Amino acid sequence: MARRVLVHDPPDRFVVGTVGQPGERTFFVQAVSGGTVHTVVLEKEQVRLLAERILEILDETLASDPAADIPADSPPGLWQLQVLQPPLEPEFRVAGLAMGWNQATHRLIVEAHAGLDEHDDLPELESDSPEGADVLRVRLTGTGARVFAEHALSVVAAGRPECPFCHLPLDPVGHICPRANGYRR
Repeated sequence: MARRVLVHDPPDRFVVGTVGQPGERTFFVQAVSGGTVHTVVLEKEQVRLLAERILEILDETLASDPAADIPADSPPGLWQLQVLQPPLEPEFRVAGLAMGWNQATHRLIVEAHAGLDEHDDLPELESDSPEGADVLRVRLTGTGARVFAEHALSVVAAGRPECPFCHLPLDPVGHICPRANGYRR
């Protein structure tokens, strides 16, 4: 089967969202361009790491190239537009993420790769080789990338609260805390 490269350059919307109750949420990332919608499934930790790395890349780029069109903070009011568009029919589950700043186009490239084996390396960024796993490729403006990353971090933080002792997530009935030698808190 041929590799699918799903490209949004730039997307009309690039958003993270969840379905389910805290502790049982499924995380989705969705890119929308025109009438085309592509949705992929990620783990919570992947979303957190993606958002943090995007912010690092934006801040590094802004420090090294002050002329880059990257806002220091996301413009107010844009988060309200950050909702998933139904129906949620994921293209694939993300196995690996890659990203980088394209100096020539002044875009942040985010790639979500499907079905990599644990020993596989991620292909080179923006590789269009016909071989390999499917990929969702999104090219974001500085503003779009900052809005996505800040919103993604807020979605991740909206889950279960942390235990103040062990920092593991608390269930509604508490949890067995390793710092309390197995006793419930």
